[in-house]
Amino acid sequence: MANAIVSQSGGPTGVINASLVGVIEEACKCKEITNLYGAIHAVAGIKKEHFIDLKKLSIDTLERVAGSPSSALGSSRDKPDEAYCAQILEVFKKRDIRYFFYIGGNDSANTCYIINTMAEKSGYDLKAFHVPKTIDNDLRVTDHCPGYGTAAKFVACAVMGDDLDNRALPGVKIDVIMGRHAGFLTGAAALAKTREDDGPHLIYLPERPVTMEKFLADVEGVYKKLGRCVIAVSEGISDTDHVTWAEKLAANAERDAHGNVQLSGTGALADFLASQI
Repeated sequence: MANAIVSQSGGPTGVINASLVGVIEEACKCKEITNLYGAIHAVAGIKKEHFIDLKKLSIDTLERVAGSPSSALGSSRDKPDEAYCAQILEVFKKRDIRYFFYIGGNDSANTCYIINTMAEKSGYDLKAFHVPKTIDNDLRVTDHCPGYGTAAKFVACAVMGDDLDNRALPGVKIDVIMGRHAGFLTGAAALAKTREDDGPHLIYLPERPVTMEKFLADVEGVYKKLGRCVIAVSEGISDTDHVTWAEKLAANAERDAHGNVQLSGTGALADFLASQI
């Protein structure tokens, strides 16, 4: 008999709580698990031992949580290094936690790997499970990750609305969409098209580098034909040298807690493209 813990990390999605409830329901069926802890605010909560007893939740509560957006257990943007993970492992040993379920994206998967490796080296019997969650669908060997579908629908609906606005007030509309290295979300903008002249008229993905000359020529071609142009462009769009345009724009660009350049949210890329057009 041993204990288990589950937590949620990174940005919330429309279905991350469904994954949480799935873990809770299956863990409660497992006779090997005595206590099932929920860590409040991910790894930060594990360090502080800020836990709740998930086995006490009623079926009605679980059903409501499963259909709710955001992260029921709270989240964190902490990126644990080995020293951080060592503290987590000590908490696991103290609480006799042998099963660790971590719902999140790439960085969460890496945290699972670090903790699992440290447990193996120390001879502690721990099973770390990464439960996939990401809106930009960039996890390896994952065809469509939970979180992507709802985000893709949002993108398609948003671009559909932008296209209607653009019909009323013709011009060039640039939608910069999340996706540092993966163009799945930006590609989902194509779902907004129901007629040939619907936007987006141009879609640019990080997997397909494009020169500024080609970009401007494309925009000019659409504008001459339709008198307007709606563009869906990934935040990770790059030139043929594979350096993102956003990174070239900002040598002193802001970085998040994981060291990634902030490609979206600042409006810099959209402003730059608009100025070029």
